[in-house]
Parts: sequence; structure tokens; C-alpha cells
Amino acid sequence: MSQLTLAKAKEILPKYTTEDHLFTHAMAVSAAMGAMADYFHADKDHWEAIGYLHDVDYEKYPNEHCHHVREFLEPEGVDEEDINTIISHGWGICDNDVEPTTDMEKSLFTVDELTGVVMAYALMRPEGITGMELKGLKKKFKDKRFAAGCNRDVIKKGFEMLGLDAGVVMQACIDGMTAHKEELGLK
Repeated sequence: MSQLTLAKAKEILPKYTTEDHLFTHAMAVSAAMGAMADYFHADKDHWEAIGYLHDVDYEKYPNEHCHHVREFLEPEGVDEEDINTIISHGWGICDNDVEPTTDMEKSLFTVDELTGVVMAYALMRPEGITGMELKGLKKKFKDKRFAAGCNRDVIKKGFEMLGLDAGVVMQACIDGMTAHKEELGLK
């Protein structure tokens, strides 16, 4: 069993990341991964830790993202399986060959981009994420001009890899991020 916990991930990330928006994104992905862990009856803390660390090399190497994860995390004592899981979220995007094969890897691949759509929608709503309904999120997801930087093709590929209906994953993101709305500034 992996020793990586969310507490450990929160110790590691500040060593390599300084930008506030990257910490917010880390928390959003962590929250969504926790909800996906609940769906799969998996270790929630471990999945949240993976979500929190997924962009550990992004600030320093934005054009080589996922290619420096190992050099940052091996010295921190993160095991090979967890390192590969984190690297896999860039499959087909960051020119790496670690294909997502586990439920955790497929979930990370999918929610990384999807949390951006959820976050953008929550920020435009007067009530934030509170009371966000799946129907409204699906409508925003279909509008390619909304949160245009979030790659819908990657998200859809993730739904397919997971073998889950889009609504199941979207609802998990809403639920996970709602549970952490104060930390995410989405009250």
C-alpha cells in the first residue's frame, strides 16, 4: 500500500510550486479525486494526495510537463506506482507514453480538465458551487466557448476510458469540490 497521504502531498507541493492558482487547481483536482475514490470504494486520502500532486512539475517546466515528475518525487520517497499514476495524466497531451490503465489513473486524466469547467461555472454563479446542478454543468460543458481552455476532447476520452456516463463523473466533481468549497473560494 502506498505511503503517500494528502498531508505528505501538502508538504511536498510547496517545495516546487509558488503560484496561488496552481494550489487552487491542486485542491480542486484533489477534491474531485476524493469523490472518484468514493465512487470506486478506494482509499480516498491516497487518491486526494495523487490529485494534489499531479502538477508538481508544471510551474518549473510548463513546456515539459510530466517529464520531471520522477526527479521531483523520487527524492521525496514517493513510490514508483504513484509517480507513474501522476505522469499518466499527461498521456497523449504531454508527449509521454504512460497510458492510464487503472481507475485512479483514468480518473486523474479525466478530472484534471473537468475541474476547470466546474470551477469556471461555480465562479460565474452568484451562489458559487452551492446548489450546482448537473443539468447546468452539462449545458456549460456543451458550450465550447465557455471555459474554452479546458479540453473537452480529453475529458470525453476520459469518460470513455472510465466506461462511465459523463454525468456520473461530473456529479462526482461537483460533490467533491462542494465539500471543499471554502478552500476553493467557491462559497
